[in-house]
Amino acid sequence: MDFAYMKSLMPILGVGAVTTVELTILSVIFGTFIGLLLALMKISSNMIFSRAAGFYIYVMRGTPLLLQLFAIYYGGPSIGINLPPFVAAVLGMSANSAAYVAEIIRAGIQSIDRGQMEAARALGMTYGQAMRRIILPQAYRRLIPPMGNEFIALLKDSSLVSTIAMVELMRVAQQMYANSFKPIEVFTMAGIYYLMLTSIFTIIFGKMERRFSVYE
Repeated sequence: MDFAYMKSLMPILGVGAVTTVELTILSVIFGTFIGLLLALMKISSNMIFSRAAGFYIYVMRGTPLLLQLFAIYYGGPSIGINLPPFVAAVLGMSANSAAYVAEIIRAGIQSIDRGQMEAARALGMTYGQAMRRIILPQAYRRLIPPMGNEFIALLKDSSLVSTIAMVELMRVAQQMYANSFKPIEVFTMAGIYYLMLTSIFTIIFGKMERRFSVYE
């Protein structure tokens, strides 16, 4: 194994790793906003909203992320929508993540005793006020562990965006392999970067979980 060559790969792969983190963070942020909306729709008493959200979650969780990325990036031009690889990657990963986040948030909300919602409504709060002031502030603490797992999973799944010409960590590794034909060195370093990133964020979410569990 050529350790000198592996060392020379670090700056190049590091740039790809930064793009991977940016892509994952943006996807989780947008996915969380969409997921919250979907979760509220799914638990809504409005049958149309509930079924629409349920159908979206069913489709997005039941089909591969790779297929969804292909549909957005390669299928878009057929209907006149041409997206840059980064935008298509964020859109595809956000849409996919939203389905999983919606189920996480739904479970978190429904884990709060129903009596608290009834008490809030008895005090004159609207449904939205009760959710915003009573239910969600309690639920979010319980969401940290599963949201951390979703973030880590999405970080690793971001390697799939290399198939739509998105230049992130995996794509850079593929390019380096094509130039050097040293698969062991290149993909070992890429694996080390992924392991480092997942370890860092696992520690971060672990600390967040311990901090907020104090208030349970």
